[in-house]
Amino acid sequence: MGEASTDRKAVWGWALYDFGNSAFTTLIVTFLYSFFFAQEIAPDGDTGTVMWAYAVSFAAIVVAVTSPFLGAMADRGGHRRRFLFITTVVTILGSALLYFPTPGEVRLALAIFVIANIAFGLSDVFYNSYLPDISTPDNIGKISGYGWSLGYVGGLLAMGIALVGFVVPESPWFGLSAGEEGLFQNLRAIPVLVAVWFTVFAIPMFWWVPDAEHGEALSLGELLRSTVGQLSDTIRQVGRYGQIVRLLVARMFYNDGLVTIFALGPLYAAEVFDFTLTEVMYWGLALNATAGIGAFTMGFLDDRIGGRKTILISLVGLALATAWATLAPAESKTSMFLAGLGVGIFVGPSQAASRSLLGRFVPPEKETEFYGFFAFSGKAIAFLGTAVYAGMTTVFGSQRYGVGSIIVFFIIGGLILLTVDERAGVAASGRTPAS
Repeated sequence: MGEASTDRKAVWGWALYDFGNSAFTTLIVTFLYSFFFAQEIAPDGDTGTVMWAYAVSFAAIVVAVTSPFLGAMADRGGHRRRFLFITTVVTILGSALLYFPTPGEVRLALAIFVIANIAFGLSDVFYNSYLPDISTPDNIGKISGYGWSLGYVGGLLAMGIALVGFVVPESPWFGLSAGEEGLFQNLRAIPVLVAVWFTVFAIPMFWWVPDAEHGEALSLGELLRSTVGQLSDTIRQVGRYGQIVRLLVARMFYNDGLVTIFALGPLYAAEVFDFTLTEVMYWGLALNATAGIGAFTMGFLDDRIGGRKTILISLVGLALATAWATLAPAESKTSMFLAGLGVGIFVGPSQAASRSLLGRFVPPEKETEFYGFFAFSGKAIAFLGTAVYAGMTTVFGSQRYGVGSIIVFFIIGGLILLTVDERAGVAASGRTPAS
């Protein structure tokens, strides 16, 4: 793979991709399109919430099943940049196409969303695998934190533009109509904003970040056989990668909690606390701000005390904030608002430190493959969190039970993470440890 570098232009190009793609998760998956789908496209709010949860779960399963294989294929054939480009384009096109479903067109909306969300999840495999190449063991935590924090800033700015241009004004930009009579053109146009935003800020990734590919020129058949061989070799040597396995198993659980919070938290706020769309948007702005601050500041902590301890601190904070949201009185929007900010402070560090900790553990020749397994760990049981949320909501008739169940995922993940030996993981990677 060549020696890792900290070329500033490469770091900025890599981080700007996060700046751009965060608009997808912020405005479509979490804070806007999910709300619009549940409230206006689906028959009613509760039904829409459950349908959205299952759509997120299905996309997660597809990403979990395919990402390790595609990651290994990218390593063997030197296709990392090509695969990143393809999945980026599909995500962007899918975002733009979400303009077309109108109220009642549930299947069309969900089909487009699922395809775009699968492509988005796979793009992360190839994007994340560049982290060890643009960093050193001394600053990988800080650079990972830069990416996450800049991503939250990107989501914050994109949401601000959506709020000012499409949601708040009586006469939205570009002469778009608002309200049911106008088929909510203003809200349906926001995924188009996401598509444009992502396109602009993905370009530096492909222009500025060098690609240290090491794959071979293989025919399709040879590539498939070689990929299967590499995956088989990794599985046979699983004992060598014991610390990676423990990290990924732990992440299966705590990341499942995060996925569930971000996918369904705004819907919970709307249904239980009667947040309006505008209030959800303001909440999203504030949450992204706190998340960016948390990811940036704790990136320095990551390099100082290690990724494992940084994640554990974050999980404690996330569990407490989720408990606050579960117990907050329905008449107190302020309490729910503050609980969300608590989640924001700790969600960024838990994600950034997980990515950098794996970067310290992976062998250079298997970076994309292991970031494929990283994506697998983030999606493998992601259906479980949203399914449990939907199931608890259905059985008990209240989304509070669904939110409360998320705490268990943070606890289980934290307990497994306690068994990870960070020094042993670095030693097994063959990388030079941080000084």
